[in-house]
Amino acid sequence: MVPTAGRKVPLVDLGDGTALLTDRYELTMLQAALGSGTAGRRAVFEVFARSLPAGRRYGVIAGTGRLLDGIERFRFDAAELDYLTSNGIVDEPTAHWLEKYRFTGNVWGYAEGECYFPESPILVVEGTFAEAVLLETLALSILNHDCAIASAASRMVQAAQGRPIIEMGSRRAHERAAVASARAAYIAGFATTSNLEAGRLYGVPTAGTSAHSFTLLHDSERHAFEAQLAALGESTTLLVDTYDVERAVRTAVELAGPSLGAVRIDSGDLGVMARRVRDQLDSLGAHDTRIVVTGDLDEFGIAALAAAPVDGYGVGTSLVTGSGAPTASLVYKLVARSDAPEDDAPMRPVAKRSTGKPSRGGRKTAVRRIDGHGTAFAETVTTGEPIPGPRDRVLHVPLVRNGEIIGRESLLDARERHARAIAELPPTATQLSKGEPALPTEFVNGGPRR
Repeated sequence: MVPTAGRKVPLVDLGDGTALLTDRYELTMLQAALGSGTAGRRAVFEVFARSLPAGRRYGVIAGTGRLLDGIERFRFDAAELDYLTSNGIVDEPTAHWLEKYRFTGNVWGYAEGECYFPESPILVVEGTFAEAVLLETLALSILNHDCAIASAASRMVQAAQGRPIIEMGSRRAHERAAVASARAAYIAGFATTSNLEAGRLYGVPTAGTSAHSFTLLHDSERHAFEAQLAALGESTTLLVDTYDVERAVRTAVELAGPSLGAVRIDSGDLGVMARRVRDQLDSLGAHDTRIVVTGDLDEFGIAALAAAPVDGYGVGTSLVTGSGAPTASLVYKLVARSDAPEDDAPMRPVAKRSTGKPSRGGRKTAVRRIDGHGTAFAETVTTGEPIPGPRDRVLHVPLVRNGEIIGRESLLDARERHARAIAELPPTATQLSKGEPALPTEFVNGGPRR
């Protein structure tokens, strides 16, 4: 290791652009395609997962809004181009092409909050090969993370059975991933986040009170509670397991009265402790004081507390790591291309035939099949024009048209969509036991594509 003592180490400017949030091979493919004359061929790429994480019944789409922001900011400025050329990553003709880069194609996708299944074509990118291939790493980086977090969060929300969950994983994740995680969790039904940047950027409701260090700072637990109540009022949540829980609860109610908002338990057997605390609160007349539990919870831990007198949960590490599945394993594959750059040149399906990693050729559209009771029973994917039934839903919505972002929507819209999508699935979808995906994916031929 070269020592840095006596040297000035420059600050790293992360900037606002997204063009270099990519893998080098995207640019080497671009340079080679420009050289071979194939860069201008029309191309269709699709994003899909070959399978769900083991035992999962469905996945959740999240990150679409972040991806649209990323596409809009995908520009190569002078400093980035200088880095690429001075390090021999691209040649001068390629750098000149990148200097003028703007995505001018079309993007369709499953709307944010929607559920997906194996082989669901959740994103379709159409443009020239050159401009579409450059978006691969950005699209997969955002969607793989956010879909994984939202999928885990949705399982936790279902396990909570209507009790609110606070997202509190910022201290267990990369600082930017923490913001994205809070956003994805809110789409999936979490009530609030501890992350203020997620509140500022995306409007996710924030929550937070105090840690054990606040209690330890004071000369006694009583003094700590008095200080918190003076600052935040009687509706606050007091942390009661720094020392002795029973004594802390008694002190909390003595100071705040029966209108104390909540107490939080962060350790021990949470089910047993919650029952004891509930009995004690009721005996002290604090019947409306809620009990919030935290401490390495995941969907299984939440489900195990279903019968306990718990009013809310806080989840951190398990949420921001996807509860054992930190990536959605999405891939970005070329499925169709033309033989010429002209817009009217016919498109031909292309597909990988690799052992264990095959793909299906042709641009696809998906339809969610709905029965007479309003319950989904299949996902139909077609390479032609979809022919939906009277209750069916076409899943693709336009996101980008001729390079213009048209698919932005509020986070609340995505959150409400997810609630509807979950309600539409068969009951087996929300089971935590291992099983097959809740809906089968069927491939059929549709009508002629217009």
